[in-house]
Amino acid sequence: MELGLILVFAGILFVCFHNIAMLDPGNNGWLLRGTDNGENALGLHAWLNDPDARGFWTYLLNAPEGVSLLFTDSNPLTALLVKPFAPRGDFQIIGLWFLLCLVLHLGFARALLAPYAATSLGLWCGVLLLTLLPTLFVRQLHANLCAHWLILWALWIHVSPHRAGNWRWWLPVMAVAAMIHAYLLVMVACIWGSAMLERFVQDAPARLRLVTGAVATFGVTVGIVLLLVGGGALVSTGSFGRYGMPLDAPWNPALAGMSPFLPAHPQAVDRQVEAFQYLGAGILLLVVMAPFLSRRTVPAISMLHRRLLWLLPALVVLTLLAISRRVDWAGETLLTVPMSAHAVALLDPVRASARLFWPVAYVLVLWAVTSAYRLPPQAAQLLLALVLAVQMVDLVPLATLMRHDASIAEDRTRWLRTRDPRWAAVIARARDITFVPADAVTHLDLFQEVAWRAIDAGKPMRLVYAARDNAITIARQERETRDFTSGRLVPGRLYVVLPGMGAPPGRPVLVLDGVRLVQAGPTSRRP
Repeated sequence: MELGLILVFAGILFVCFHNIAMLDPGNNGWLLRGTDNGENALGLHAWLNDPDARGFWTYLLNAPEGVSLLFTDSNPLTALLVKPFAPRGDFQIIGLWFLLCLVLHLGFARALLAPYAATSLGLWCGVLLLTLLPTLFVRQLHANLCAHWLILWALWIHVSPHRAGNWRWWLPVMAVAAMIHAYLLVMVACIWGSAMLERFVQDAPARLRLVTGAVATFGVTVGIVLLLVGGGALVSTGSFGRYGMPLDAPWNPALAGMSPFLPAHPQAVDRQVEAFQYLGAGILLLVVMAPFLSRRTVPAISMLHRRLLWLLPALVVLTLLAISRRVDWAGETLLTVPMSAHAVALLDPVRASARLFWPVAYVLVLWAVTSAYRLPPQAAQLLLALVLAVQMVDLVPLATLMRHDASIAEDRTRWLRTRDPRWAAVIARARDITFVPADAVTHLDLFQEVAWRAIDAGKPMRLVYAARDNAITIARQERETRDFTSGRLVPGRLYVVLPGMGAPPGRPVLVLDGVRLVQAGPTSRRP
């Protein structure tokens, strides 16, 4: 019965915010439109079709160094799960991942609230409130970051003294988070660290065992990260705080018309997606009311709230990091929360700092919902039902926007930038393929289509849009661009010449779909 309700609610939410066409594993055209989800699908496509793939590394992208699945925004965990039965050729699991995330999110939300809810209606209203955070559905733009259920999983472990002090509960969630996304690992690790501190203080007889388990959990997690990241000198982006959270983000819908209840104040155009940390009118109403709700003593809820207090240090740190925004002042770039250069370098993996507010938001909702459970059962379920109704109405504009964006999946046209049938033959003749200059981002939709075709043909791409570059790759690509401008072309290489880049004199240029191509023949000299 409970599983059935979870599946029903997940299906309803998927239809409300996404598009059924996303669920077809063979429908990949909508992903090749220059989005992060396209990079996710492209990385998996390369890894599954690369006969030389090693571990979580594929050499069909960013050849010859290759690239980790993690740096293509792909999901190493799901890659392992689907590899035994994934077909060669067109295959994507982005839509299925969205649905799975909703199922797991609802499941962990129910597990968190079930011990405290006195009625079934009160329980499921709370479960839906823990799920209907706008930030979860805005992440449709970045599939891996829809795994907010990892935060709920970690909270579920933390709220139980028995689970919180046992490394066997923490190791799976830490390992899974490491295999999905760095941001989620940081969030889960903060909750884990708080749980370790609480148990260390409260359970003196178990301190040695606790420290041993913590060291083992940390060691295994670091080992997984190193396995996923691989070697090489990664180059810092130096952009921590570029996507920070404004102080009014929790109650600011940001876009005009996004909420029928609250006014929106525009955020910087380049920060709207990441800076958007709006909680929703229903949740905000409940959070404001929570301190004034009945103080009727419910021992289980009182213990829960005491345990949530142990999260305060981590939540304060996460909030300070979240609001650390880069600002330009008198010609100098500064952070709103002062940090040393060394600290900024260490925080480079979480440059979209606004995301770090997510655990704070979920703890607020958990605290507010369980505060409502202090009321007499009938009053609690009535209040939560009313608050849920407000939240649902408030999210209608967001659901409409997300469905509009997701409707792209209904167009099953595979190629938009590379329609000419000659593309297949040109790529098949190439030894490998590159863009000049080595820029996969400016024309990302073109890169994704060319790269997908190249992978289908088993031809390595010499570049990739990666979350992090390494010094070796940067130096190689700069050298290759200089060689191209000097006319030193590599035999058999197909060069996709981007706008603003001149072709070497005397080299034949083929134009397909407005894209200039130079294919080096066998007479070209090696650099």
